[in-house]
Amino acid sequence: MRSFYPEIEPYASGMLDVGDGQRIYWEESGNPEGKPVVFLHGGPGGGTSPNHRRLFDPARYRIVLFDQRGCGRSTPHVSEASAPSDLDSNTTWHLVADIERLREDRGIDRWMVFGGSWGSTLALAYAETHTDRVTELILRGIFTLRATELDWFYEGGAQAIAPDLWEGYMAPIDAHPRSKERTLIGTYRNLLWDEDPEVALEAAVAWSTWEASTITLEPRPDVIEHFAEPRQALAFARIENHYFVHQGWMEDGLLIRDADKLRDIPGVIVHGRYDLCTPAFTAWDLHHRWPEAELHLIKDAGHAFDEPGILDALITATDRFADAR
Repeated sequence: MRSFYPEIEPYASGMLDVGDGQRIYWEESGNPEGKPVVFLHGGPGGGTSPNHRRLFDPARYRIVLFDQRGCGRSTPHVSEASAPSDLDSNTTWHLVADIERLREDRGIDRWMVFGGSWGSTLALAYAETHTDRVTELILRGIFTLRATELDWFYEGGAQAIAPDLWEGYMAPIDAHPRSKERTLIGTYRNLLWDEDPEVALEAAVAWSTWEASTITLEPRPDVIEHFAEPRQALAFARIENHYFVHQGWMEDGLLIRDADKLRDIPGVIVHGRYDLCTPAFTAWDLHHRWPEAELHLIKDAGHAFDEPGILDALITATDRFADAR
């Protein structure tokens, strides 16, 4: 079973001004003459990590990572925002434009696109918009912001499997009934931007902990601890919630409907059968619309990219595409 490539450090990095007062952190590692690949992180709001570089053979890939607007090392950071309006220029289509600006800035004509979880949403949105710039697509933990997907994980469906963890998600809502809206996502929006910073942080940690506690098949205290760190939790929860309140600024089902645009792009879809966060029905629906892509349902995995079966499938895919141009 394949595992991570050795740890590597970037050979170049910087901050790219993408407009709207936003500067995104980018880095390159691996082989400057290698096959270009851009990695799209999850969340939205999750940021990149050093292990993301290790999904690619550093001798054969020119590995481009970046932190999306408002999170990671990009500025301004959403944990320091004062109102929801500070996120007005943070949408799916702003991020699609940022990817194109980064590609042009780095002097890359075409590249492979790798995205997991929210990163799969963004990868689909980018590839369906800029098909001619994508050589291959590798997608993991498929998520497309359909109402059925959001309702499952954030409005109560998943509590059928994790009722104990769901109590933690509901705790801030129960503690602050004045914030209640018609939906739990709407209620969380009020809590995450409460004028009392303690209320906002409590909500951010609860939102982030719910996700961190359910993305792996077996509990991972290190993952939960990372997600619950205050700065990380505030950016992660606020950005995710912002996207979900607005349904990603997309017609429901748009990315699945338009997947036929991808038919000339080689693709691999990797999804854990026991993914509680983004259930496998979305990967199945995408595959039916894009049958040319390989679908790998990993029998003993949840959602996280570094679970052994998922990691093996992802690195098998990146190795296979490494020498294609």
